[in-house]
Amino acid sequence: MAGIYAVGIRVQVKYETPIDWSKNYVLCANHTSFLDITILNYLCKYPFSFMGKIELLNNPITRIFFQTIDIPLKRDSKISAFKAYKRALELLREGKSLAIFPEGKIDDNYPPDLHHFKSGAFRMASENQTSILPIVIQDAWQILWDDGKTYGTKPGVIHVSVLAPIAPNAEGSEAFSSLEAEVYHKMREAWKIYNK
Repeated sequence: MAGIYAVGIRVQVKYETPIDWSKNYVLCANHTSFLDITILNYLCKYPFSFMGKIELLNNPITRIFFQTIDIPLKRDSKISAFKAYKRALELLREGKSLAIFPEGKIDDNYPPDLHHFKSGAFRMASENQTSILPIVIQDAWQILWDDGKTYGTKPGVIHVSVLAPIAPNAEGSEAFSSLEAEVYHKMREAWKIYNK
């Protein structure tokens, strides 16, 4: 975090409830900026693993955080997706936390919006009975959208809302659907507070 503070970027975090970081979670954050990775590293007080697209290893900024990754995913490969999913389940069963951007990528549109989620994070949480920790990063996109090539970068404050953990409330093949809907609704409401 010292790097972003040096260029005039500050982070303000609002917690809906105190978080016990010694527990493992599936951290689900919206994704509008390369700064999101830095924010998650700042928030989580215990080591955790990222699941992210393999292209992040090609970017000199994001590669810093993904050197230990953990779980690179080639999005157009079913084999890669299967291997990433199995590895993520292993980590959760070992009691480790896992960070996923459930939208799958940074929004192509500017300004960005919160888009519907892919199901993987919620399937994993349901199968392993691990709570989802919803994280809404509000204005990172205004400071650095995507990689900064289009709109540049500037100093400012990034507001982050860490919502209360949401535990899977059912078991079975469709349990993840209700979990996904609940997480999306709560993150959407938090997103709308800053993005009316």
